[in-house]
Amino acid sequence: MNQQAMLRKIQKMQKEMMDTQKQIEETVFTANAGGVVSVDMYGTKEIKEVRIDPDFEAEGKEDYEMLSDMIVAASKEAYRQIDKTTQEKMGKYQALLGGMGGGLF
Repeated sequence: MNQQAMLRKIQKMQKEMMDTQKQIEETVFTANAGGVVSVDMYGTKEIKEVRIDPDFEAEGKEDYEMLSDMIVAASKEAYRQIDKTTQEKMGKYQALLGGMGGGLF
């Protein structure tokens, strides 16, 4: 493959990578915990919204601690979903670029 064709192929791959990254960043990931808390998070790992079941009633300090734990658990699950999706969608580029001596991630 000549250098011109190689450059076009690399530019095409770069555009695909950027489009894929943008798609991930704009995706909203939702995670739940305990049937009480839902967290929506963008692929950038920015929290969009935290929802608490309106029927949740705290009767004491322990309930607030449990609620806090559920928010953390739902957030961690959303982070996990984002990381998994990113690896699945961007991993193929890492494999391709790894063979070219590149390491972008």
